Amino acid sequence: QVHLMESGGGLVQPGGSLTLSCAASGNIFDMNAKGWFRQAPGKARELVATMSDAGITKYADSVQGRFFISRNNAQNTVYLQMNNLKPEDTAVYYCNLYQAYQDYWGQGTQVTVSS
Repeated sequence: QVHLMESGGGLVQPGGSLTLSCAASGNIFDMNAKGWFRQAPGKARELVATMSDAGITKYADSVQGRFFISRNNAQNTVYLQMNNLKPEDTAVYYCNLYQAYQDYWGQGTQVTVSS
C-alpha cells in the first residue's frame, strides 16, 4: 500500500510563490516517477510536472519556466516550487506516484491565486 500526503497549498497574490511538498510512504519502489497534477473547477485533471527516478522532467507548457519540480529519493518526497503565480493556476493540486504500472494519488491541496 502507498500513501501520499501533500502540504503547502494556500492563498497567494498574483506574482507570488508557493512550494508544495508531498511525502510518500508505504511500499515505495526504487524505480518510479513522481509528479504533480491539478484540477480547476469544471476542468479535467491535467499534468503540471513530473520527474522520473533518473531525474528526467516534464512540464506543462503553461508552467514552463515558472514551476520547478524536485525530489528527495532518500526521503521519498517530491516538491513543486511555483513562482510568478497567476490566477489561472488556481486549482486543487494532486501529488502522483507512478510505479509498477500503477498510479497513486494524494488527497489534493488547494492553491488559490487571487488579489
